[in-house]
Order: sequence, then C-alpha cells, then structure tokens
Amino acid sequence: MGENESGVPSPSQQDKKMAYHKVNADQRAQGHSPYLDSDDLQATALDLEWDMEKELEEPGFDHFRLDGAIQRHLGHSQSPDLDLEPIQPSSSPKGRFQRLQEDPDYVSHYMRQTPKSNRCSFFQILKVFCTALIVFIFGIVIGYYTRKKCPSPPTSQEPNNPHLYHEILKEIKAENIQQIYRDLLRSPREDDVDIAMKILVQWTSQGLEDVRLVNYSVLLDLPGSSSNTVTLKNSGECFYPSGQRCNRETKMLHSQDLLYSYAAYSAKGALEAELVDVQYGTVEDLIRIQATTNVTKKIALLKLGQSPLLYKLSLLEDAGFGGVLLYIDPCDLPKTTDLADKAFMVSLNSGGDPSTPGYASIDGSYRQNRLNLTTLLVQPVSAVLAKKLVSLPEDTVQKDKCIPLQMPATGKKIISLNIQSVTTYKTISNVIGYLKGTVFPDRYVIIGSHHSSLNTYGGQEWASSTAVITAFLQALMLKVKKGWTPDRTIVFCSWGGTSFGNIGSYEWAEDLKRVLQRNVVAYVSLHNPVRGNTTLHPVASPSLQQLAAESQSSNCVEKTRCPGSNVSSVQIQGDSDYFINHLGVPAMQFSYEDIKTSENSSFLSEALFPVHTTKPEELDPSFSLHETIAKLTGQVTLQIASEPVLPFNALDIALEVQNSLKGDDIDIPQLLALASQLRDTAELFQSDEMRPANDPKERAPIRVRMLNDVLQSLEKSFLVHRAPPGLYRNILYRLDERTSQFSVLLEAREHCKLHLSNETMQAALSEVLNSISSAQAYFKAGLDVFESTFAGKK
Repeated sequence: MGENESGVPSPSQQDKKMAYHKVNADQRAQGHSPYLDSDDLQATALDLEWDMEKELEEPGFDHFRLDGAIQRHLGHSQSPDLDLEPIQPSSSPKGRFQRLQEDPDYVSHYMRQTPKSNRCSFFQILKVFCTALIVFIFGIVIGYYTRKKCPSPPTSQEPNNPHLYHEILKEIKAENIQQIYRDLLRSPREDDVDIAMKILVQWTSQGLEDVRLVNYSVLLDLPGSSSNTVTLKNSGECFYPSGQRCNRETKMLHSQDLLYSYAAYSAKGALEAELVDVQYGTVEDLIRIQATTNVTKKIALLKLGQSPLLYKLSLLEDAGFGGVLLYIDPCDLPKTTDLADKAFMVSLNSGGDPSTPGYASIDGSYRQNRLNLTTLLVQPVSAVLAKKLVSLPEDTVQKDKCIPLQMPATGKKIISLNIQSVTTYKTISNVIGYLKGTVFPDRYVIIGSHHSSLNTYGGQEWASSTAVITAFLQALMLKVKKGWTPDRTIVFCSWGGTSFGNIGSYEWAEDLKRVLQRNVVAYVSLHNPVRGNTTLHPVASPSLQQLAAESQSSNCVEKTRCPGSNVSSVQIQGDSDYFINHLGVPAMQFSYEDIKTSENSSFLSEALFPVHTTKPEELDPSFSLHETIAKLTGQVTLQIASEPVLPFNALDIALEVQNSLKGDDIDIPQLLALASQLRDTAELFQSDEMRPANDPKERAPIRVRMLNDVLQSLEKSFLVHRAPPGLYRNILYRLDERTSQFSVLLEAREHCKLHLSNETMQAALSEVLNSISSAQAYFKAGLDVFESTFAGKK
C-alpha cells in the first residue's frame, strides 16, 4: 500500500516524492509556463512519466524499482493510504515545495554517456567533422547579423528562495524611508488629487511602468462655515467640542481644529434634551438605564471603545435616543498620550460612497439622496468637556490610579446640541501600480496604504504609510531592473478617502468586483503602521497566521531581541475592509502600537485626532520601526507573490472554527459535529494535496494551478449575508483578543438579553452553521476534484 503498518509513508514513497520535486524544479528552472493547451499538457505529463521511468532504472534507485514493480504487478491504481495523524498548525505546509530547488546534482541523472562505436571509419568521422565545422561557421555568421536585428532575450528567471528575498529586503533602509517621508510633507498642504499625483510620480520614478490615477466623484460630509457647539442650558455656557468657551478669540486661534471636530454623515440640526450617561453603550448599560429612565429623544454621553462605534450607535438609535456626545475616557489611553483637551473626527459611514451603496461611483451611476446615515445627531467632544458636563474636577488621577469618568446619580443636565455640516460631491483619487507576474499574471497580491484627504486630521500617518510602501517598491524595483519578476502580479495601491469610510478602496473594488473576485489571492495592509512604539502587533486571517509568524521569526534572526509571535485574527481598521468582508480575501497587517491600558482600548483608533507635530518622527525618531514594518510586509508579500504553491494553511482555518465554538455558552451538537468534520477534511486536504503525491500527473503545471485555485478561496465560505453594523461579515475575525467566539453569536446573545427574543440567536446560529457547512463542502470538493480528475487519467 506504499506505507508501513504504523501509517507512516515508507522510505520508497518519500523518495518518489523527492523525485517528483526534482522534475518539478527542473521544469521551473527552464521557465515552463503553466499556460499550456490540453495537448501540450498531456505530452508534458507523458514525457515526465517517461523520464521518471528512465530515472528509476538508474543505478542507486533499486529501492524505487522494487517498490514500483510490486505496485505494478499488484495492479494497484488507487492512491496509497493517507497518513491520518493530526497535523499541528505549527508544521509548515511549505515543506511541500521548498525541496524544489534542492539536490544540485540532480541534473547528472539525465547526463548519459554516449556509447562509443567501433564501426565508424576514419572517413566517416572526417566527413562528420567537416560538416559540423561548416554548419558552425555558417551559424556564427547568421547569429552575428541576427543579433543586430533581434533584441536579446530577457534574463532567465532566478529561483525564488529566502536568499533572493533577503537580497531585496536588505535594500530597505530606515534613512530611505525617512527621506521619502520628509519629501511627502515638504510642500504645503494639498488636496487629495495633488497628493495622489505626487505619489504617482514617485512610483513611476522608481521604475514601475504601469501606474494609474483612478478618480471617483463621491459624496463627502464636510464641516460647515461655523463650528458645532454644545451649550449647558442650566448656566447658559457655550462650548466648542474641544472644551473651550465660545468666543471670537478662540474661534480665530483654533478655527481649523474647531471645524474638523465632527462626525461625518451625522444628522444635522439642533437638539435640546437631557444628557444621559450610557458609559460604553453596551447592552448591559442600556438595560440598566432603560429600567429607570425614558431615553426617547434624549442625548447619550458615550465613551468610544470596547466595541465598534457603528454597532453602539445602532443600539442607541433603536433605543430611541436623539443625539450622542462621544468622547474617549483618559483611563483608556496610554499614560504617554495626552489628548484630553482635543476633540476628534469620526466617520459614520460603513464603507464606500454613500450615494452609490453597493456599486461604483462611475459616470452615469444613479445617485441616492443620502445626506446622513443615521437619525442621531452625533458630536465628538474632548475629555475636558466631558468632565465639565459630568461636573467632575479637572484632576481625576490619584496616585497612579485613573478614575473613569462617570456622571453623578443626582442632578439632571439639560444641554443644547447644534450640528452644522455640509454634504458635497468631491473627487477622491487612488494610485494603482501593477508589477506584472510572469507565471501567474492573472493572480494579484494587493499591498495597500492610504494618503490624506482631510485638511488637518490624521496628522502625518498617511505619509508614514506611504513612505513604507514606497520604500518597499524602491527595493523591489532594484531587483526587477536586473531581470527578476514575481510569479504573481503585485498591485501597489494608495487609497484616497480612507478617513470618510474607506471610500477609495470600496469604489475601486466595486468597479472591478468581478475581476477581483477571481484574481485576488491576498491583501497586505499598511494602514497606519506606526501607532506606538512598544508592541509589534501582527494581525492575519487564519490561513495566513502561520506565514505571519514565520516571517516575524525569520526577520527577527537578524536582530538581538525577538518579540513573541502572537498573531491574531481580529477586526482591523483601514482599507482591507472590502477585501475581507466582501471578497473573502486572506489579509494581513503588521503595525507597532502602544501597550493597551485597559480592556476597553479596542476600537479607539476609530477616532482621528488633529496632529500638528510630526508624530511618527516622535514615536520613531530613527525610523527603525518603519524599517521593520517594511521588511515584514515585504517578506510576506514576496512569499505570496513568488512561491510556487500559495503559502496558505487550510488546517488553521478549521482550528480557528473549532476554537470559536469552545466554551459553555455554545453547546450546539450539530455545530460541534460539523466543525469536527471540517477539521478532518482539512487534515486530509493538507496531507493529501498540500504534500507531494505519487501520481505522475501531479507534476503537470495544471496540477499546481488547480491547487492554488482551491487555496485562494478557502475563506470565502465564511462570509455571512448579514452582520450587525460595525461587525465583520467575515466571521473568522473576532472583535478583539479578549474574545475567542464568533462575534455574530456574541452579538446575537446580547440582542436576546435586550429584546427578550430568541429569533436573532437562531438566525445567527443558522448563518454560522451554513458557513461551516459550505466550507466543509468546499474542502471536500477540492479533494474530490484532484482524486477524480487525475485518477481517471491513469
């Protein structure tokens, strides 16, 4: 059966696998393309099989010949028994193709001695020699004149290996990133199109030939001519969102900050009502408040953090609130961060141009009249103003212990909220650059950053993001100019309109949805890569977690200290949103953050603060953190773009599903049984298809293409049809590191508590059940395709 009684593949089987790899390596070295017609594929497979037969007859391959002869005589046409030992996610699937470039002496197997003939006469030898000499001279003459007319062939493709990646990544230097960063900020503040043009010129100057500027006219919600205000009706005091009193002097000094302290796409107008402290706006908070207070048309005082803002606002809107004052509790921020006196900007847009939901904003598109996306009047305010509203003293820190803000139980506060913002159509620009692959040019690895589209908000984060992606492009193009190209196409993207709800990436992806559904294999994010300077925070979808961990450890070898490789699958901010939630594309992001100070620190990055100082330079003066992020991001991008088989892990997806169903809260036998089946199928897929098989047909390039097609769609099954606002449709991503269960199930359980109904929970369970069932069917179909397609050709 090709394996011993213990279930471990026999040495003969392993040697055959090695022989398969050698032939495959020889194919790649000769630049064989997977794009062959069916006749060529069959001829290639037959030739390979014939070569293997000759190889097995060579001296030193007696054990091959013996084992193969036994199988032929027994007439076994089915695949050998599979090794069903559990495969741990730590065992790399890449072992299946890393041996492609091993055994440099393999070519000697095909170098056969020409047998000598004693029958050739002297004249026959002389005749052959003269003929060869004439042909040789004639060939030189033809070659001389042909060389003048024909361009020289491109440099042969170098094998993709860690050494090549290291050669590219060593060209990424901190001083280069710093120079690019300063060049981006050197000129006066420009609008979105001007910044995009500057990036386009930068990328083109690096040698990237196919760079495009893609513009969309979209509906933006911008500040009005005067600042929003909050007025205390008890005292008549008027405040700007920053907490400063309303007067002409303050307005002149801080006009830009005052204007840009607002919630984009909020309802507009004025509202006078009682202020109700809802803390973080959790279901428990709402149940507690609604038990004693009628909240209809009142104004909620809400803390940012703990869960997505759009989700909390949907709960407040359903409860009947009319307005929201939003702030960040200083206790949730790192001690090194002082933002107490600053208001901020948030967007209430879930993604894309609000006037064209679900389709691209191209000429001729129908524009819907959506001036605001909520009935709530939402206004962000500083912590200083929040303290005044709850009547607490300025200093709430006592002996290194931070006291969270909370409104006293006694006394009512009546406030007047005035919000004036204006919706208008503006042009936002994306910069899209293509580095075409040579083996799989129709498969895209997208690496994305963003550029600024707000006059004052977001600080220099956009320049930090753009400098990192440009430095990687610069290092990559040095190798490209020497003749190297990746196997798959790398698409470099700089998105516009990110701060208004990832508008640029949504519109581009909606415009090319059909192409991207078929072609994109992964999305690598560079959204705000340096947000702090204490902790490296890698985030990856389950199929890419192992690659992220390996990249982190391999780059760490060059450094003296190695951070722990704690890769998680949690919701992340930025333009990866559409690719994760609408296309089901595996995604990854490396970033530096500050150590979180409380369990409520999640989702604080939804707030955009005005930063007038060069904050990235303060966080990372030497730009060494930027360099680390660029090299980690470059490493994973190169591996996904250039490895023969996509470095995705099917088993890790099944393990993530099982882990998300653990605990006493979820005890649904059908779900648990289906998750167990999914793991079993993933193990079979990992062992049977991700490792070398014995079937000679598997050496055909079409085999690799089929395997990659299965791998790139592993996560698409986990997109649910509906998800609560702010929660991912891709259920493989959790809300944060503290929770391990499916976020849609957690939310459904909370919804049951609030509405005393089990209907939402049943619907959520059905969505999860269908997702796991769909994934199980997909994995099984992948196995069946390989088994039936290639077994039938034996």
